[in-house]
Amino acid sequence: MKLFTFDSSRNSKSLITAWAYVALFFVMFIILPLGGAVSSVKSDDIRYVFSNDIWKTALINTFIECICSTTLSVVIGYIFAYAVEKGGIPFKKFFSVIPLLHIIMPPFVCGLSFIFLFGRQGIITHKILGLDVSLYGLPALVIAQVLCFFPIAYLICAENLRGINLNLEKAASVMGAGRFKIFFTVTLPLSVPAIVSSFLFIAVGVMSDFGNPLIVGGRFRVLAVELYTQLTGWLKVGSSVVLGLLLMIPSLALFFLQGWFSKKNEKKASVVGAKGDFSKKVDQNAGGQKMPLVTRVLLTIFVVFVSSIILLQVGSLVVGSFQKLWGIDSTFTLKHIKSVVKYLGELKNSVLFAFLGAVLSVSVAIFSAYIVNRTDFPLRKTIDVLSQISSAIPGSLLGLSFSIMANKLNFGYSPLLIVAVMATAFLPFAYRSVSGSFMQISRSLDDGSRSLGANQIHTLNAILLPVSRGGILSAFIYNFIRGTGTLSTVIFLVSFDTPLASVTLINLAELGEWGKAASLAVVLTLLIFVILFAGLLIDRIFIKYRKHYGAKNGISFYK
Repeated sequence: MKLFTFDSSRNSKSLITAWAYVALFFVMFIILPLGGAVSSVKSDDIRYVFSNDIWKTALINTFIECICSTTLSVVIGYIFAYAVEKGGIPFKKFFSVIPLLHIIMPPFVCGLSFIFLFGRQGIITHKILGLDVSLYGLPALVIAQVLCFFPIAYLICAENLRGINLNLEKAASVMGAGRFKIFFTVTLPLSVPAIVSSFLFIAVGVMSDFGNPLIVGGRFRVLAVELYTQLTGWLKVGSSVVLGLLLMIPSLALFFLQGWFSKKNEKKASVVGAKGDFSKKVDQNAGGQKMPLVTRVLLTIFVVFVSSIILLQVGSLVVGSFQKLWGIDSTFTLKHIKSVVKYLGELKNSVLFAFLGAVLSVSVAIFSAYIVNRTDFPLRKTIDVLSQISSAIPGSLLGLSFSIMANKLNFGYSPLLIVAVMATAFLPFAYRSVSGSFMQISRSLDDGSRSLGANQIHTLNAILLPVSRGGILSAFIYNFIRGTGTLSTVIFLVSFDTPLASVTLINLAELGEWGKAASLAVVLTLLIFVILFAGLLIDRIFIKYRKHYGAKNGISFYK
Protein backbone atom coordinates (compact mmCIF):
# COMPACT_ATOMS: atom_id res chain seq x y z
CA MET A 1 0.00 0.00 0.00
CA LYS A 2 1.44 3.38 -1.04
CA LEU A 3 1.35 6.14 1.52
CA PHE A 4 1.52 8.90 -1.09
CA THR A 5 0.27 8.71 -4.66
CA PHE A 6 0.75 11.22 -7.42
CA ASP A 7 1.44 11.11 -11.13
CA SER A 8 5.19 11.56 -11.41
CA SER A 9 4.96 11.87 -15.18
CA ARG A 10 3.16 15.21 -14.75
CA ASN A 11 5.78 16.59 -12.35
CA SER A 12 9.11 17.85 -13.62
CA LYS A 13 12.38 17.16 -11.84
CA SER A 14 12.76 20.88 -11.14
CA LEU A 15 9.42 20.93 -9.32
CA ILE A 16 10.38 17.86 -7.32
CA THR A 17 13.53 19.76 -6.35
CA ALA A 18 11.36 22.72 -5.30
CA TRP A 19 9.21 20.39 -3.17
CA ALA A 20 12.37 19.06 -1.50
CA TYR A 21 13.56 22.64 -0.91
CA VAL A 22 10.29 23.55 0.82
CA ALA A 23 10.27 20.35 2.87
CA LEU A 24 13.88 20.91 3.96
CA PHE A 25 13.04 24.48 5.02
CA PHE A 26 10.21 23.33 7.25
CA VAL A 27 12.22 20.52 8.79
CA MET A 28 15.28 22.68 9.45
CA PHE A 29 13.60 25.89 10.59
CA ILE A 30 10.31 24.84 12.19
CA ILE A 31 10.20 21.18 13.19
CA LEU A 32 13.81 20.78 14.32
CA PRO A 33 14.05 24.02 16.41
CA LEU A 34 10.71 23.48 18.15
CA GLY A 35 11.51 19.82 18.77
CA GLY A 36 14.87 20.79 20.27
CA ALA A 37 13.24 23.41 22.50
CA VAL A 38 10.60 20.99 23.80
CA SER A 39 13.22 18.30 24.44
CA SER A 40 15.20 20.73 26.60
CA VAL A 41 12.32 21.01 29.10
CA LYS A 42 12.61 18.93 32.27
CA SER A 43 9.97 18.04 34.80
CA ASP A 44 11.59 20.41 37.32
CA ASP A 45 11.09 23.29 34.89
CA ILE A 46 7.38 22.53 34.59
CA ARG A 47 6.96 22.27 38.36
CA TYR A 48 8.91 25.51 38.85
CA VAL A 49 6.67 27.44 36.50
CA PHE A 50 3.32 26.07 37.67
CA SER A 51 4.18 26.33 41.36
CA ASN A 52 5.14 30.00 41.17
CA ASP A 53 2.37 32.59 41.49
CA ILE A 54 4.46 35.09 39.50
CA TRP A 55 3.81 33.20 36.27
CA LYS A 56 0.12 32.85 37.03
CA THR A 57 -0.03 36.62 37.45
CA ALA A 58 1.92 37.11 34.21
CA LEU A 59 -0.46 34.75 32.40
CA ILE A 60 -3.55 36.60 33.65
CA ASN A 61 -1.94 39.96 32.84
CA THR A 62 -1.14 38.76 29.32
CA PHE A 63 -4.75 37.83 28.65
CA ILE A 64 -6.10 41.07 30.14
CA GLU A 65 -3.69 43.19 28.13
CA CYS A 66 -4.34 41.15 24.98
CA ILE A 67 -8.14 41.46 25.19
CA CYS A 68 -8.06 45.19 25.93
CA SER A 69 -5.45 46.04 23.30
CA THR A 70 -6.94 43.82 20.61
CA THR A 71 -10.52 44.99 21.11
CA LEU A 72 -9.59 48.66 21.04
CA SER A 73 -7.30 48.14 18.04
CA VAL A 74 -10.07 46.50 16.02
CA VAL A 75 -12.70 49.07 17.02
CA ILE A 76 -10.46 52.02 16.16
CA GLY A 77 -9.21 50.34 12.97
CA TYR A 78 -12.71 49.61 11.73
CA ILE A 79 -14.07 53.09 12.49
CA PHE A 80 -11.03 54.64 10.81
CA ALA A 81 -11.49 52.40 7.75
CA TYR A 82 -15.23 53.13 7.58
CA ALA A 83 -14.61 56.87 7.82
CA VAL A 84 -12.08 56.76 4.98
CA GLU A 85 -13.94 54.35 2.71
CA LYS A 86 -17.61 55.24 3.29
CA GLY A 87 -17.78 58.20 5.66
CA GLY A 88 -17.51 60.97 3.12
CA ILE A 89 -14.85 62.76 5.17
CA PRO A 90 -12.63 65.43 3.54
CA PHE A 91 -9.00 64.66 2.60
CA LYS A 92 -9.64 60.92 2.82
CA LYS A 93 -6.65 60.12 0.59
CA PHE A 94 -4.37 61.91 3.04
CA PHE A 95 -5.88 60.17 6.07
CA SER A 96 -5.70 56.77 4.35
CA VAL A 97 -1.91 57.04 4.32
CA ILE A 98 -1.43 58.02 7.98
CA PRO A 99 -1.88 54.50 9.50
CA LEU A 100 0.72 53.16 7.06
CA LEU A 101 3.39 55.13 8.95
CA HIS A 102 3.14 52.61 11.78
CA ILE A 103 3.45 49.71 9.34
CA ILE A 104 6.78 51.11 8.16
CA MET A 105 8.10 52.12 11.58
CA PRO A 106 9.58 49.39 13.85
CA PRO A 107 6.77 48.12 16.16
CA PHE A 108 8.46 48.93 19.48
CA VAL A 109 8.93 52.57 18.42
CA CYS A 110 5.35 53.03 19.60
CA GLY A 111 6.54 52.41 23.14
CA LEU A 112 9.43 54.83 22.74
CA SER A 113 7.22 57.58 21.32
CA PHE A 114 4.67 56.92 24.08
CA ILE A 115 7.28 57.97 26.63
CA PHE A 116 7.90 61.18 24.71
CA LEU A 117 4.18 61.96 24.57
CA PHE A 118 2.70 60.53 27.78
CA GLY A 119 5.65 59.98 30.10
CA ARG A 120 6.30 61.98 33.24
CA GLN A 121 8.01 64.62 31.08
CA GLY A 122 5.82 63.95 28.02
CA ILE A 123 4.57 66.59 25.60
CA ILE A 124 0.90 65.87 26.25
CA THR A 125 0.93 64.92 29.93
CA HIS A 126 3.48 67.46 31.17
CA LYS A 127 3.87 70.24 28.60
CA ILE A 128 0.23 70.58 27.49
CA LEU A 129 -1.83 69.28 30.44
CA GLY A 130 0.67 70.18 33.17
CA LEU A 131 0.33 66.79 34.86
CA ASP A 132 2.94 64.95 36.88
CA VAL A 133 1.75 61.39 36.40
CA SER A 134 3.22 58.04 35.52
CA LEU A 135 1.17 55.95 33.12
CA TYR A 136 3.60 53.04 33.05
CA GLY A 137 1.95 49.67 33.40
CA LEU A 138 -1.30 48.43 31.90
CA PRO A 139 -2.62 51.85 30.71
CA ALA A 140 0.63 52.69 28.92
CA LEU A 141 0.93 49.24 27.43
CA VAL A 142 -2.62 49.24 26.07
CA ILE A 143 -2.22 52.69 24.51
CA ALA A 144 1.12 51.75 22.93
CA GLN A 145 -0.22 48.44 21.61
CA VAL A 146 -3.37 50.02 20.18
CA LEU A 147 -1.39 52.67 18.32
CA CYS A 148 0.94 49.96 17.06
CA PHE A 149 -1.62 47.37 15.94
CA PHE A 150 -4.74 49.29 14.89
CA PRO A 151 -3.26 49.97 11.40
CA ILE A 152 -3.45 46.21 10.75
CA ALA A 153 -7.18 46.22 11.51
CA TYR A 154 -7.52 49.35 9.37
CA LEU A 155 -5.90 47.69 6.35
CA ILE A 156 -7.94 44.49 6.62
CA CYS A 157 -11.24 46.28 7.21
CA ALA A 158 -10.60 48.91 4.52
CA GLU A 159 -10.01 46.17 1.97
CA ASN A 160 -13.23 44.47 3.08
CA LEU A 161 -15.28 47.68 2.89
CA ARG A 162 -13.96 48.42 -0.60
CA GLY A 163 -14.98 44.94 -1.68
CA ILE A 164 -18.58 45.06 -0.43
CA ASN A 165 -20.99 44.78 -3.35
CA LEU A 166 -22.51 48.24 -3.58
CA ASN A 167 -25.53 46.79 -5.35
CA LEU A 168 -26.57 45.28 -2.02
CA GLU A 169 -26.51 48.68 -0.34
CA LYS A 170 -28.28 50.20 -3.33
CA ALA A 171 -31.01 47.56 -3.13
CA ALA A 172 -31.52 48.28 0.57
CA SER A 173 -31.74 51.99 -0.19
CA VAL A 174 -34.32 51.44 -2.94
CA MET A 175 -36.41 49.43 -0.46
CA GLY A 176 -36.52 52.45 1.83
CA ALA A 177 -33.74 51.70 4.31
CA GLY A 178 -32.00 54.71 5.82
CA ARG A 179 -28.26 55.24 6.12
CA PHE A 180 -27.96 53.75 9.62
CA LYS A 181 -30.23 50.80 8.86
CA ILE A 182 -28.13 49.99 5.80
CA PHE A 183 -25.03 50.04 7.99
CA PHE A 184 -26.42 47.69 10.66
CA THR A 185 -28.22 45.31 8.27
CA VAL A 186 -25.84 45.22 5.28
CA THR A 187 -22.44 46.83 5.80
CA LEU A 188 -21.64 45.68 9.33
CA PRO A 189 -22.75 42.03 8.84
CA LEU A 190 -20.66 41.80 5.68
CA SER A 191 -17.71 43.26 7.63
CA VAL A 192 -17.81 40.52 10.27
CA PRO A 193 -15.25 38.26 8.50
CA ALA A 194 -12.74 41.14 8.32
CA ILE A 195 -13.43 42.17 11.92
CA VAL A 196 -12.94 38.62 13.23
CA SER A 197 -9.83 38.09 11.10
CA SER A 198 -8.39 41.37 12.39
CA PHE A 199 -9.13 40.39 15.99
CA LEU A 200 -7.51 36.97 15.69
CA PHE A 201 -4.48 38.26 13.78
CA ILE A 202 -3.85 41.16 16.16
CA ALA A 203 -4.42 39.04 19.28
CA VAL A 204 -1.58 36.73 18.30
CA GLY A 205 0.70 39.69 17.63
CA VAL A 206 -0.15 41.42 20.92
CA MET A 207 0.41 38.28 23.00
CA SER A 208 3.84 37.67 21.53
CA ASP A 209 4.95 41.32 21.41
CA PHE A 210 8.11 41.96 23.37
CA GLY A 211 9.35 45.50 22.74
CA ASN A 212 6.44 47.62 23.98
CA PRO A 213 5.95 45.67 27.25
CA LEU A 214 9.66 45.93 27.93
CA ILE A 215 9.71 49.72 27.41
CA VAL A 216 6.44 50.91 28.96
CA GLY A 217 5.09 47.88 30.83
CA GLY A 218 6.83 48.82 34.06
CA ARG A 219 5.98 46.29 36.77
CA PHE A 220 3.08 44.90 34.79
CA ARG A 221 4.38 41.41 34.02
CA VAL A 222 3.54 39.66 30.74
CA LEU A 223 4.74 36.27 29.54
CA ALA A 224 6.74 37.53 26.54
CA VAL A 225 9.00 39.66 28.77
CA GLU A 226 9.21 37.05 31.54
CA LEU A 227 10.44 34.52 28.99
CA TYR A 228 13.29 36.88 28.11
CA THR A 229 14.02 37.69 31.76
CA GLN A 230 14.22 34.03 32.78
CA LEU A 231 16.90 33.35 30.21
CA THR A 232 18.97 36.53 30.39
CA GLY A 233 18.60 37.12 34.12
CA TRP A 234 18.50 33.61 35.55
CA LEU A 235 19.85 31.47 32.69
CA LYS A 236 16.90 29.09 33.03
CA VAL A 237 16.41 27.79 29.52
CA GLY A 238 13.83 25.17 30.44
CA SER A 239 11.52 27.53 32.30
CA SER A 240 11.79 30.04 29.43
CA VAL A 241 10.67 27.36 26.98
CA VAL A 242 7.75 26.39 29.26
CA LEU A 243 6.63 30.02 29.39
CA GLY A 244 6.93 30.23 25.62
CA LEU A 245 4.83 27.08 25.19
CA LEU A 246 2.20 28.51 27.55
CA LEU A 247 2.08 31.58 25.33
CA MET A 248 1.89 29.38 22.26
CA ILE A 249 -1.22 27.45 23.36
CA PRO A 250 -3.71 30.34 22.99
CA SER A 251 -1.85 31.48 19.84
CA LEU A 252 -2.36 28.04 18.27
CA ALA A 253 -6.01 28.08 19.28
CA LEU A 254 -6.46 31.47 17.62
CA PHE A 255 -4.54 30.26 14.55
CA PHE A 256 -6.80 27.26 13.96
CA LEU A 257 -9.89 29.31 14.82
CA GLN A 258 -8.88 31.86 12.20
CA GLY A 259 -8.37 29.12 9.61
CA TRP A 260 -11.76 27.58 10.39
CA PHE A 261 -13.49 30.94 10.24
CA SER A 262 -11.80 31.87 6.95
CA LYS A 263 -12.94 28.66 5.29
CA LYS A 264 -16.45 29.05 6.69
CA ASN A 265 -16.74 32.55 5.22
CA GLU A 266 -14.89 31.86 1.96
CA LYS A 267 -18.07 31.85 -0.14
CA LYS A 268 -19.39 34.95 1.59
CA ALA A 269 -16.07 36.72 0.96
CA SER A 270 -16.30 35.88 -2.74
CA VAL A 271 -19.79 37.41 -2.84
CA VAL A 272 -18.52 40.48 -1.04
CA GLY A 273 -15.74 40.87 -3.55
CA ALA A 274 -18.12 40.80 -6.52
CA LYS A 275 -18.62 44.53 -6.91
CA GLY A 276 -20.48 44.47 -10.20
CA ASP A 277 -20.80 47.26 -12.74
CA PHE A 278 -22.57 49.57 -10.33
CA SER A 279 -19.44 50.06 -8.20
CA LYS A 280 -17.40 51.49 -11.04
CA LYS A 281 -18.73 55.04 -10.90
CA VAL A 282 -20.90 55.35 -7.82
CA ASP A 283 -19.66 56.93 -4.63
CA GLN A 284 -18.89 54.53 -1.77
CA ASN A 285 -21.70 56.02 0.33
CA ALA A 286 -24.31 53.33 0.92
CA GLY A 287 -26.79 53.22 -1.93
CA GLY A 288 -25.62 56.62 -3.12
CA GLN A 289 -27.07 58.23 0.03
CA LYS A 290 -25.04 61.06 1.44
CA MET A 291 -23.77 60.61 4.96
CA PRO A 292 -25.61 62.82 7.49
CA LEU A 293 -23.67 65.96 8.35
CA VAL A 294 -23.45 65.13 12.07
CA THR A 295 -22.02 61.69 11.31
CA ARG A 296 -19.50 63.10 8.87
CA VAL A 297 -18.37 65.67 11.42
CA LEU A 298 -17.99 63.06 14.15
CA LEU A 299 -16.07 60.70 11.87
CA THR A 300 -13.83 63.55 10.74
CA ILE A 301 -13.08 64.53 14.35
CA PHE A 302 -12.26 60.91 15.17
CA VAL A 303 -9.93 60.49 12.19
CA VAL A 304 -8.23 63.82 12.83
CA PHE A 305 -7.68 62.91 16.50
CA VAL A 306 -6.16 59.49 15.76
CA SER A 307 -4.06 60.86 12.90
CA SER A 308 -2.82 63.69 15.13
CA ILE A 309 -1.62 61.18 17.73
CA ILE A 310 0.27 59.24 15.06
CA LEU A 311 1.85 62.38 13.62
CA LEU A 312 2.74 63.53 17.15
CA GLN A 313 4.45 60.19 17.72
CA VAL A 314 6.57 60.63 14.61
CA GLY A 315 7.19 64.29 15.44
CA SER A 316 8.23 63.51 19.03
CA LEU A 317 10.91 61.15 17.78
CA VAL A 318 12.27 63.81 15.44
CA VAL A 319 12.19 66.50 18.14
CA GLY A 320 13.73 64.13 20.68
CA SER A 321 16.61 63.51 18.32
CA PHE A 322 17.63 67.19 18.50
CA GLN A 323 17.08 67.91 22.22
CA LYS A 324 19.96 67.67 24.63
CA LEU A 325 17.96 65.85 27.34
CA TRP A 326 14.30 65.07 26.78
CA GLY A 327 11.96 66.81 29.20
CA ILE A 328 14.75 68.54 31.12
CA ASP A 329 17.04 70.38 28.72
CA SER A 330 15.46 71.22 25.35
CA THR A 331 18.61 72.89 24.01
CA PHE A 332 19.10 72.13 20.31
CA THR A 333 21.93 69.69 19.65
CA LEU A 334 23.23 67.50 16.85
CA LYS A 335 25.17 65.11 19.06
CA HIS A 336 22.44 62.46 19.08
CA ILE A 337 22.16 62.44 15.30
CA LYS A 338 25.94 62.37 14.98
CA SER A 339 26.05 59.41 17.38
CA VAL A 340 24.17 57.32 14.81
CA VAL A 341 27.48 57.02 12.93
CA LYS A 342 28.54 54.60 15.68
CA TYR A 343 25.68 52.31 14.72
CA LEU A 344 26.25 52.10 10.96
CA GLY A 345 27.19 48.43 11.39
CA GLU A 346 23.91 47.74 13.15
CA LEU A 347 21.94 49.55 10.43
CA LYS A 348 23.77 47.69 7.67
CA ASN A 349 23.16 44.33 9.33
CA SER A 350 19.47 45.08 9.90
CA VAL A 351 18.89 46.05 6.26
CA LEU A 352 20.99 43.23 4.80
CA PHE A 353 19.55 40.47 7.00
CA ALA A 354 16.00 41.73 6.49
CA PHE A 355 16.52 41.77 2.71
CA LEU A 356 17.92 38.23 2.66
CA GLY A 357 15.21 37.02 5.02
CA ALA A 358 12.52 38.53 2.79
CA VAL A 359 14.04 36.89 -0.30
CA LEU A 360 14.15 33.51 1.46
CA SER A 361 10.62 33.71 2.86
CA VAL A 362 9.10 34.88 -0.45
CA SER A 363 10.87 32.13 -2.41
CA VAL A 364 9.57 29.48 0.01
CA ALA A 365 6.11 31.08 -0.14
CA ILE A 366 6.09 30.95 -3.96
CA PHE A 367 6.99 27.28 -4.15
CA SER A 368 4.70 26.35 -1.24
CA ALA A 369 1.74 28.22 -2.74
CA TYR A 370 2.31 26.62 -6.13
CA ILE A 371 2.61 23.11 -4.69
CA VAL A 372 -0.49 23.52 -2.53
CA ASN A 373 -2.72 25.24 -5.09
CA ARG A 374 -1.57 23.92 -8.49
CA THR A 375 -0.14 20.39 -8.07
CA ASP A 376 -1.04 16.92 -6.79
CA PHE A 377 2.11 16.58 -4.70
CA PRO A 378 1.95 14.69 -1.37
CA LEU A 379 1.63 16.47 1.99
CA ARG A 380 0.00 19.52 0.42
CA LYS A 381 -2.24 20.10 3.44
CA THR A 382 0.75 19.69 5.75
CA ILE A 383 2.73 22.23 3.72
CA ASP A 384 -0.27 24.58 3.85
CA VAL A 385 -0.35 24.37 7.67
CA LEU A 386 3.43 24.60 8.12
CA SER A 387 3.56 27.65 5.84
CA GLN A 388 1.29 29.50 8.26
CA ILE A 389 2.03 27.90 11.63
CA SER A 390 4.85 30.28 12.57
CA SER A 391 2.27 33.07 12.91
CA ALA A 392 1.10 31.19 16.03
CA ILE A 393 4.60 30.80 17.46
CA PRO A 394 5.62 33.70 19.73
CA GLY A 395 8.66 35.43 18.29
CA SER A 396 10.65 35.05 21.49
CA LEU A 397 9.97 31.29 21.58
CA LEU A 398 10.94 30.94 17.92
CA GLY A 399 14.20 32.83 18.46
CA LEU A 400 14.94 30.83 21.61
CA SER A 401 14.28 27.59 19.73
CA PHE A 402 16.81 28.58 17.05
CA SER A 403 19.34 29.40 19.77
CA ILE A 404 18.84 26.03 21.46
CA MET A 405 19.11 24.21 18.12
CA ALA A 406 22.33 26.07 17.28
CA ASN A 407 23.86 25.14 20.64
CA LYS A 408 22.93 21.48 20.26
CA LEU A 409 24.40 21.37 16.75
CA ASN A 410 27.40 23.47 17.84
CA PHE A 411 26.57 25.95 15.07
CA GLY A 412 27.61 29.51 15.81
CA TYR A 413 27.19 31.45 12.55
CA SER A 414 24.76 34.13 13.71
CA PRO A 415 24.02 35.79 10.32
CA LEU A 416 22.55 32.60 8.89
CA LEU A 417 20.48 32.00 12.04
CA ILE A 418 19.14 35.57 11.99
CA VAL A 419 18.19 35.41 8.31
CA ALA A 420 16.55 32.01 8.81
CA VAL A 421 14.51 33.10 11.84
CA MET A 422 13.36 36.27 10.02
CA ALA A 423 12.27 34.21 7.02
CA THR A 424 10.44 31.72 9.24
CA ALA A 425 8.71 34.33 11.41
CA PHE A 426 7.29 36.32 8.49
CA LEU A 427 6.63 33.45 6.07
CA PRO A 428 2.85 33.27 6.82
CA PHE A 429 2.11 36.73 5.40
CA ALA A 430 4.15 36.02 2.27
CA TYR A 431 2.42 32.67 1.80
CA ARG A 432 -1.08 34.12 2.20
CA SER A 433 -0.30 36.98 -0.14
CA VAL A 434 1.17 34.76 -2.86
CA SER A 435 -1.54 32.10 -2.43
CA GLY A 436 -4.23 34.74 -2.76
CA SER A 437 -2.65 35.96 -6.00
CA PHE A 438 -2.34 32.43 -7.41
CA MET A 439 -5.95 31.59 -6.54
CA GLN A 440 -7.16 34.54 -8.63
CA ILE A 441 -5.46 33.15 -11.75
CA SER A 442 -7.49 30.75 -13.88
CA ARG A 443 -6.07 27.24 -14.17
CA SER A 444 -6.78 27.39 -17.89
CA LEU A 445 -3.58 29.42 -18.25
CA ASP A 446 -1.61 26.56 -16.68
CA ASP A 447 -3.31 24.05 -18.96
CA GLY A 448 -2.57 26.16 -22.02
CA SER A 449 1.07 26.45 -21.06
CA ARG A 450 1.36 22.71 -20.39
CA SER A 451 -0.33 21.88 -23.70
CA LEU A 452 2.41 23.86 -25.47
CA GLY A 453 5.06 21.67 -23.82
CA ALA A 454 6.09 23.80 -20.83
CA ASN A 455 6.76 22.09 -17.51
CA GLN A 456 5.47 23.34 -14.15
CA ILE A 457 8.47 25.48 -13.27
CA HIS A 458 8.44 27.19 -16.67
CA THR A 459 4.69 27.78 -16.27
CA LEU A 460 5.29 29.20 -12.81
CA ASN A 461 8.05 31.49 -14.09
CA ALA A 462 6.41 32.60 -17.34
CA ILE A 463 2.77 32.97 -16.27
CA LEU A 464 2.04 32.87 -12.55
CA LEU A 465 4.91 35.04 -11.32
CA PRO A 466 4.37 37.93 -13.77
CA VAL A 467 0.62 37.96 -13.14
CA SER A 468 1.15 37.73 -9.36
CA ARG A 469 3.80 40.44 -9.29
CA GLY A 470 1.68 42.72 -7.05
CA GLY A 471 1.11 40.09 -4.37
CA ILE A 472 4.74 38.99 -4.43
CA LEU A 473 6.00 42.56 -4.19
CA SER A 474 3.64 43.27 -1.29
CA ALA A 475 4.88 40.17 0.51
CA PHE A 476 8.51 41.15 0.01
CA ILE A 477 7.94 44.74 1.18
CA TYR A 478 6.05 43.65 4.29
CA ASN A 479 8.64 41.02 5.25
CA PHE A 480 11.50 43.42 4.64
CA ILE A 481 9.92 46.12 6.81
CA ARG A 482 9.11 43.74 9.66
CA GLY A 483 12.57 42.22 9.42
CA THR A 484 14.39 45.52 9.86
CA GLY A 485 12.47 46.26 13.05
CA THR A 486 12.03 42.78 14.52
CA LEU A 487 13.19 42.33 18.09
CA SER A 488 11.77 39.31 19.90
CA THR A 489 12.75 36.84 17.17
CA VAL A 490 16.41 37.91 17.07
CA ILE A 491 17.10 38.98 20.66
CA PHE A 492 18.62 35.57 21.51
CA LEU A 493 20.66 35.30 18.30
CA VAL A 494 22.59 38.57 18.08
CA SER A 495 26.26 38.63 18.95
CA PHE A 496 29.05 41.18 19.17
CA ASP A 497 29.89 40.37 15.55
CA THR A 498 26.29 40.70 14.31
CA PRO A 499 24.60 43.58 16.17
CA LEU A 500 21.20 44.77 14.94
CA ALA A 501 19.65 48.24 15.07
CA SER A 502 16.48 46.99 16.78
CA VAL A 503 18.39 45.39 19.65
CA THR A 504 20.69 48.40 20.03
CA LEU A 505 17.68 50.72 20.06
CA ILE A 506 15.95 48.79 22.85
CA ASN A 507 19.20 48.74 24.86
CA LEU A 508 19.54 52.52 24.52
CA ALA A 509 15.94 52.97 25.69
CA GLU A 510 16.52 50.76 28.73
CA LEU A 511 19.60 52.83 29.61
CA GLY A 512 17.62 56.07 29.39
CA GLU A 513 19.55 57.28 26.33
CA TRP A 514 16.36 58.74 24.84
CA GLY A 515 18.07 61.09 22.40
CA LYS A 516 20.25 58.40 20.91
CA ALA A 517 17.35 55.94 20.79
CA ALA A 518 15.13 58.48 19.03
CA SER A 519 17.87 59.35 16.53
CA LEU A 520 18.51 55.71 15.70
CA ALA A 521 14.75 55.10 15.30
CA VAL A 522 14.39 58.09 12.96
CA VAL A 523 17.38 57.10 10.83
CA LEU A 524 16.19 53.48 10.64
CA THR A 525 12.71 54.60 9.55
CA LEU A 526 14.12 57.01 6.96
CA LEU A 527 16.39 54.26 5.67
CA ILE A 528 13.38 51.96 5.21
CA PHE A 529 11.52 54.75 3.37
CA VAL A 530 14.45 55.36 1.00
CA ILE A 531 14.92 51.66 0.23
CA LEU A 532 11.21 51.13 -0.36
CA PHE A 533 10.98 54.18 -2.61
CA ALA A 534 13.99 52.97 -4.61
CA GLY A 535 12.48 49.49 -4.89
CA LEU A 536 9.11 50.80 -6.09
CA LEU A 537 10.86 53.13 -8.55
CA ILE A 538 12.88 50.24 -9.99
CA ASP A 539 9.72 48.15 -10.24
CA ARG A 540 7.92 50.92 -12.13
CA ILE A 541 10.87 51.38 -14.50
CA PHE A 542 10.91 47.61 -15.08
CA ILE A 543 7.19 47.59 -15.93
CA LYS A 544 7.62 50.49 -18.38
CA TYR A 545 10.54 48.68 -20.01
CA ARG A 546 8.46 45.50 -20.38
CA LYS A 547 5.60 47.45 -21.99
CA HIS A 548 7.97 49.27 -24.34
CA TYR A 549 9.76 46.05 -25.25
CA GLY A 550 6.45 44.25 -25.76
CA ALA A 551 5.02 47.00 -27.97
CA LYS A 552 8.21 47.12 -30.03
CA ASN A 553 8.31 43.37 -30.59
CA GLY A 554 4.59 42.64 -30.74
CA ILE A 555 4.55 40.82 -27.41
CA SER A 556 1.74 41.20 -24.87
CA PHE A 557 2.96 40.95 -21.26
CA TYR A 558 0.69 40.36 -18.32
CA LYS A 559 0.29 43.33 -16.03
